[in-house]
Amino acid sequence: MKLVAVTSCPTGIAHSQMAAESLEQTADRLGHEIQVEIQGAMGAENELDKATIADADAAIIAADTAVSRDRFEAAAVPVVKATVKAAINDTESLFERAEETGGGAKASDTAETETTETEPAESSVDENDEADASAQTGYDDLSPDQIGGDPRKGLFARMKRRFS
Repeated sequence: MKLVAVTSCPTGIAHSQMAAESLEQTADRLGHEIQVEIQGAMGAENELDKATIADADAAIIAADTAVSRDRFEAAAVPVVKATVKAAINDTESLFERAEETGGGAKASDTAETETTETEPAESSVDENDEADASAQTGYDDLSPDQIGGDPRKGLFARMKRRFS
């Protein structure tokens, strides 16, 4: 299977390169052909051209930053989207998803799958305890899936409690 990939992280110093190396090694081990574009602090390395993208059966975008999918959509190449962490630690599942979406042949529409980190376990706290906690803190919409941590532990919230 022919694949193309783009790796990109916010700082672009090491993680993009680590993800690219992991993708290349796994592709070699599984018998796939891959070309990886690395986007980082120094710009784009090994930039993918239109012909390479058009020849690909699927694309993997392993990025923690915004990466344009226009060139993949224009070539009707299915896209598998993941985090850089997934490209480093769980590369084989990305190839499995690429095989599922690409199927070894061009798809008529661009398909996209998204990998997710491990799902959080169900909480054993009952609804009354959650209601009491939100009433005490004033954060009714606090969700265990919230990105960015607990707002009650942030610097602004701690200072507000300190000086109130």
